[in-house]
Amino acid sequence: MSADSLPAFLRRLEASADGDAVDVLRTLIDWLRPPARGGVAGVLERIERFALALETSPDLRRRLCATLGGGVAGWRHLAVYTEIGLQSRRGFLRELFHRAYERVNPGPLDLGDLKDVLALVFRDRDDPRWVCALPDDAWLRLLDALDCTAVDHPEAAHRTRDGALYALEMLGLWIAAEELDPELRRLESRIAEHDSAFVALQRELASFVRDYARWDDAGGGEYHDDAHARVLLEQCAQQVDRLRKRAVTRGSSISLTYLLERLDQTLARIAALLDVLDPTSAQRQRATAVRLFKELVVGNAARHGLAPLWRENTRLLARSVTEHASRTGEHYITRDLREYLQMLRAGAGAGLVIAVMALVKIQLIALGLGPGHEAFWVSLNYGLGFVLIHVLHFTVATKQPAMTAALLAAAIERSDRGTADRRKLAGLLIQVGRSQFAAVLGNVAVALPVAILLGWLWRHGFGAPLLDGGAVAYQLDGLRPLAGLALLYAAIAGVWLFVSGLIAGAFDNRAARLDLGARLRHHPFLARLLSAPRRDRFGTYLEGNYGALAGNFFFGVLLGTTSYLGHLTGLPLDIRHVAFSSANLGYVVASQDGWHLSMVLYLGYVLLIGAVNLWVSFGLALWVALQARGTRLGGLGLLLRSYLAEVRRRPRDLLWPPPDTPRDAETDSPKTG
Repeated sequence: MSADSLPAFLRRLEASADGDAVDVLRTLIDWLRPPARGGVAGVLERIERFALALETSPDLRRRLCATLGGGVAGWRHLAVYTEIGLQSRRGFLRELFHRAYERVNPGPLDLGDLKDVLALVFRDRDDPRWVCALPDDAWLRLLDALDCTAVDHPEAAHRTRDGALYALEMLGLWIAAEELDPELRRLESRIAEHDSAFVALQRELASFVRDYARWDDAGGGEYHDDAHARVLLEQCAQQVDRLRKRAVTRGSSISLTYLLERLDQTLARIAALLDVLDPTSAQRQRATAVRLFKELVVGNAARHGLAPLWRENTRLLARSVTEHASRTGEHYITRDLREYLQMLRAGAGAGLVIAVMALVKIQLIALGLGPGHEAFWVSLNYGLGFVLIHVLHFTVATKQPAMTAALLAAAIERSDRGTADRRKLAGLLIQVGRSQFAAVLGNVAVALPVAILLGWLWRHGFGAPLLDGGAVAYQLDGLRPLAGLALLYAAIAGVWLFVSGLIAGAFDNRAARLDLGARLRHHPFLARLLSAPRRDRFGTYLEGNYGALAGNFFFGVLLGTTSYLGHLTGLPLDIRHVAFSSANLGYVVASQDGWHLSMVLYLGYVLLIGAVNLWVSFGLALWVALQARGTRLGGLGLLLRSYLAEVRRRPRDLLWPPPDTPRDAETDSPKTG
């Protein structure tokens, strides 16, 4: 309906005013609802006109109030407070199947339950948007216009009070029962002791509910305030935070992350219900009631949706994986000259190994194996080579972005209001860029000359160049940015770099969760093979490197199977990696007669491939880490200006560390005005 149809709307409302409360609410919300994707200005105007109309129609107002009060007094309230907006206690998979079945064969609505009444009244998919966009004052104005006060409807007031009190008691029992969860006891065995904050909160809430009902029924007397319950709520929130931090080192899982999220939501719901019940502050009561109403409308609209469930749980899973990456990211940041030179040496060592790996790949291709066999052996060459690089404590430059991106996201999350201190973030970006430069420089500066040397030795040892004319043309064509699709293939490699970072985080997380080191130290089979000190060293090493070893190996497998996937699908799929491209360029130079000036251009192509490798993997990893933490970069343009200002202030720091810099000076320097 349009806003101009107020008289017709009032006639319809008057006809149903003495009927069912659900019909009255549906008629009212249907009239208030804005057009699809429309703004709320029209809704504000309709609320005001409706309120003024009721002021001049006291009989209609009284009848509406009686009907709505009777509905509130008859509806069941428990489920709307204990289910809507809280993570399901079924767990992800059971909840997914339940929602899928409800979509195919939905159950009938129970109009005796306030939860289903909300679903029927706010049934449009855009309802959560405009309900939340409407100012709180507008909803309070509508409530006041209907004049549904406790004085006029004591039965409705008591029903609402009893529903909130019963929900408090149930939520308190759920909080206390979570202590029995094996995941929480794995993180902290003392949580099940008698002095737990969770159990203390349940006892205090039970006492509060009993005394509050007695006080309200007596119409006065000594009031059992909620001060102690709020102190225990804060202690429970601190306990959840400690558990979340411990999960980073002891290992997380989707079920644990799901549980901790539900605990946070339950504690927030308890606090909201205490606010609504607090008789000492009518203003806080009303403000919290409107906020809770909006949360319930949003949660009710999403309770049967598959997409919201999937988004929320993938966010929780991503967070459980990226937590480990953010810890590891500290090792990929160079802050002083010593760390910078270490990164340069680590990159140089990796360049040496990669030159040999590139030679092995060339020889594998020269064998003329079938596509499947070739993909297997090339994947094994890549995977084992990357594992060897890690074991030798070397660094492949493009393996860094997934770790450093997670570190950046963690830095943003620690800042106020969930957005970054732009100057600190700009300083961290400079550190990341400098570290990447050192690793790339080490990889390329060694892989290229070592490949030239190996190619020269091959030529003089076997009397023929490593690559014939056709192979040289193939290698050079593969480095051309557009004609040879090198940038597309470099982007594919960047995606695999990102995926391997997630794999590493998942395996690190699993190692911590299983306490892999302790298992290996006490493994009965290993006990027969190795002495206790050797088992201890083996367990400690694998515990700290499980994710890195798995991530490196699977990164090699992904690189090696990409062209085979292209062969199977008929798509132009391949990979280009900066270190391997530089080694291949070295073998091309060694296979030709003399140095050609065009090789300088191809070296530029190699560096361009490296830039795409780095930025694709870094961008994807940063996006996932930000989404997992529910944080944001803020104004990207402002961040860019801050970054350029820092570059102008200290351009040398882009490629070389500042002298005698304290470890946190670059990112924690005081802000200037």
